Parts: sequence; structure tokens; C-alpha cells
Amino acid sequence: MRFRGLGILLAALTASVLTSCRTGGKDSHIVASEVVIAESPAPDSVFLYTPGIVEGFDGRLVVSVDYGGPGTSVLDGSRSDFGDYKSGNQIRILLSDDNGKTWRETSARIPMMHEILFKAGKSLYMIGHSGRLLITRSDDNGETWSEPSVLCPEPRWHQSCAPVDIHDGKITLVYEKWVSDGHPWPGVGPVLMQAKVDDDLTEASSWKFSDLYNPDEDMEASRPSGIPLTDPGKAGILETNVIRVYDEKNPFYDPSGKSVVLMMRASVGLPDIGVMMRGVEKPDGSLAVEKLTKNGREMYFAHIPGADLKFYVVYDPESRLYWLLHSQMDGRMNYRRRLALSYSPDLLKWTFAGLVAVGPADNAARHYASMIIHGDDLLIVSRSGDERARNSHDGNLVTFHRVKDFRDLTY
Repeated sequence: MRFRGLGILLAALTASVLTSCRTGGKDSHIVASEVVIAESPAPDSVFLYTPGIVEGFDGRLVVSVDYGGPGTSVLDGSRSDFGDYKSGNQIRILLSDDNGKTWRETSARIPMMHEILFKAGKSLYMIGHSGRLLITRSDDNGETWSEPSVLCPEPRWHQSCAPVDIHDGKITLVYEKWVSDGHPWPGVGPVLMQAKVDDDLTEASSWKFSDLYNPDEDMEASRPSGIPLTDPGKAGILETNVIRVYDEKNPFYDPSGKSVVLMMRASVGLPDIGVMMRGVEKPDGSLAVEKLTKNGREMYFAHIPGADLKFYVVYDPESRLYWLLHSQMDGRMNYRRRLALSYSPDLLKWTFAGLVAVGPADNAARHYASMIIHGDDLLIVSRSGDERARNSHDGNLVTFHRVKDFRDLTY
């Protein structure tokens, strides 16, 4: 099988790079405020990884932070059995009851990593892993969390804070499973998951799972077209966004409501190229991850700004636009220092809206961020660092950003 459209992708990539390199004017404007809300106790050994954010109940904002690194052994509380390092990872929770002006850390110490934080029914939930797939629930608006329950005992899983879809009383999300032991990074494939929002989601029996979609064949089949450029076995897809399409004119719109678009980071050796697929609930109730079609032709790769790293997509029903939070390359080919915002009417054509933040040094990243729409504003939490950070990957801060009146950024 050959993948067509390389010329279209490269043209879009060129346009993206030109946009990234502009100086002056609106494109260089920082559109968000920034405040540090979490800080590592030891920047050289305890790293603050990807944060998540959700609006809880009664206006409360809830943020999760993944603590990792070789120094987590000195942290109080339990840690995951499987982690970024042998000492394991730990999720901590921050709360704000004044619209993000002040934050406090709870006593929760949750032994897992790579969390997805969301609200469903009358509770808050967090799915993560410790090798095996886990879930925990909060019934008191994020103050305390249940002992993690096992959703799947089989190792090894992966994800990052990602959007979920709640529609028609069901929640649909993607977590990713390792293709096989010893597979080179990133050796994972998406698994579609679904449950009824009013069920007890800490029960494994509440969830349906698709089979794992192994991307290896797609990656190797695309190699003659020039994508991927990475070594064989080292190309892959990961960190999946689950997106519902609402516009009836969109080629991916499903009037049955039984499918969602899956937008994924692509590790292929080129910036601003991701993968788009779909997750579908079949007539018999089973779940599947499948190829998308556009105008009757199968598609796979797509131009998505910043899709060589984690990105985050939300739909705004007021503007009828999809908003994309993503990394933007700087002039030194640093992929993690600049955090940007773009928008699209159809998930295919993206317009740059502005910079959310720029780290003060090459090792001081602003990346792997998550966001929610909060009235007229976007609220964003970023995996960040200052000059003390070990490197751009292993940050020592979590920063909170507000994009006021974000709809005014359209032009």
C-alpha cells in the first residue's frame, strides 16, 4: 500500500515553518498570562511531567501533576510500581476555588503516571497506569481519591493528558498499549475505550475496549513516499486526542453519532505532521480503530501544527472552531520552548492565533500542555521549566496560563 499526498503535506509543512519564523506583528505576540503553580523540590532529580486540568463542580478548577525522575524515592506517599525511573511516579492534585488566582495542593498521592483527568456523572476520574491500566475516582471534588482500581492487568500502557469525548451518555477515550516487549520507542498503538458516564467507572466491567491498532505496517508501507524518515521500527503514533465532529459539512461528520476522530502525534522525523484515524462503535456494540476516508479516498497522515510532539484539541461551540494547543519550532530547532495556539474550522486547515508562552532558555520548556474552555477564556496548564531545569524534557515547574477572550484571536 502506498500513501499519496506527500506534496500536499510538504507544502503545508513549508507554510507552517514560514509562519513559525515570522517576527513582529500578531504572530509574535504572547496572548496569555503565566503563573507558576507547582515547583520541583529538587530540579536535578524530581521532574514535573505532563499536567491535566478539568473544571470540577461548583466552579472548582482541578489540576493533576505527574511527578517523576530518579529522586521520587524521597517523596512522601506511595508511587507507581512502573515509572519513568525505578523509583516510580506519583500524581498530585492542585485545587483552585477562585478562578485560578490561588492554588493549594491536596494530600493526595496517587501511585500512577500518564494520567487522563476528566469529569463524568457526579464524580471526577483519572485513568493512568503503573504498567497495568488503572483508574481512580474522587467523590469530593478532587480532595481525596480512591485506591486505584485495575482496568486491565496486562502491561504495558502509555498515554498523556488528552481530551475525551462525552456524548449521548457515553464517554469515549483512547489509551495506548505497547505493541510488544522490546519494541523500539514509540512502540504503542491506540486502544479505544468506552463506558456509560453514570456507571461506576472504577469497575473494569463498565468499560469496553477495542483491539490494539498496530501502526507498524502503516509506517513501513509509507516509507517509499518519504514518510517516515526515521529508522525502520522507530516510527509510530501516540498521545491520541479524541475529537467529535459537529459540522454536517465536515467530511468526517457522522450523523449516527457512533464515531469520533482520533488525532495523534506522529514520530516520523518531520515536524507538523500527525496522523488522523477514527474510533467507531460498531452496530454490534464493539469498538474499533479504523482509517478515515475523505472524498472516498483513504487518508492517514495530516498536517497538524506541532504534531511531532504532544498537542491538545478542544472544540468551541460558540466560535464553531477547533482550538489546537501545540509546540512551535524556534529558530534553533528547539521543539519544546514555544507553546502556541492555532484554530481550524474542520481539523484540516489551521490558522496560527498566537504564542501562549516562550521559555526563558533552551532548557526551560513550555510544552505538553492541556487546556479547557472556561467562559470567554482558555485555561492552560503546561509542563514547564526555568533556568534550573535539567533539560527541556525534564522540567521543574508547572505553569498556569489564561488566554482572555480567546475568540478575539481569530482573523
